Amino acid sequence: MKKFDTIIFDLDGVLIDSKTNMKNSWDKVKKKIQINNSFEEYFKHIGYPFEKILNKIGIFNNISKIKKIYEKHSILNLKYIKVHKEVNKTLELLKTNKIKLGIVTSKDIKRTKVILKKFKIPIKIVVSPQKKLKGKPFPDQILFALKKLMSSKKKTCYVGDMLVDYQAAKNAKISFIFANYGYGKKNKLFKRIIYKPKDILKFAI
Repeated sequence: MKKFDTIIFDLDGVLIDSKTNMKNSWDKVKKKIQINNSFEEYFKHIGYPFEKILNKIGIFNNISKIKKIYEKHSILNLKYIKVHKEVNKTLELLKTNKIKLGIVTSKDIKRTKVILKKFKIPIKIVVSPQKKLKGKPFPDQILFALKKLMSSKKKTCYVGDMLVDYQAAKNAKISFIFANYGYGKKNKLFKRIIYKPKDILKFAI
């Protein structure tokens, strides 16, 4: 089995379960902006940057206003977020074994850092979409994380739970590991699969 010295994680669905938080935030958007799109319609595109999801479900107006309302209520309702079982313990064990860790997420950097701090998730290198970094499925975020981690593509894997995560890893030319406990569905394209967070240990230690 191939072993990696660098592991980059997606956040939502992989390290945390934030679905209830997302639904609560989307419900607040619907009340204030009066849009008809259901949460289920929004949620099936999770993994893409927020603006891209809105475009995918046919929303092209009031984007910045929607984003502001959504992010505000997301931060106000962190109580609806749970860290997956044994995540922090697993991450600490990886760090003890000199495995380099990073996060590449479509969530904005402000909320990501608030979540990491609140739930004591021990990862310092975090990359969110920026003006000069296209979001998934483009490889920009992963390549930037690799640069910050000073890691090689050959010894790095990306752990995600959606097809768009696989596409981003493929475009960055690094290995992909599918988190089967997350939000996405298994696909024949996924050659490496974990069924709980601590399963990642077998790919590194």
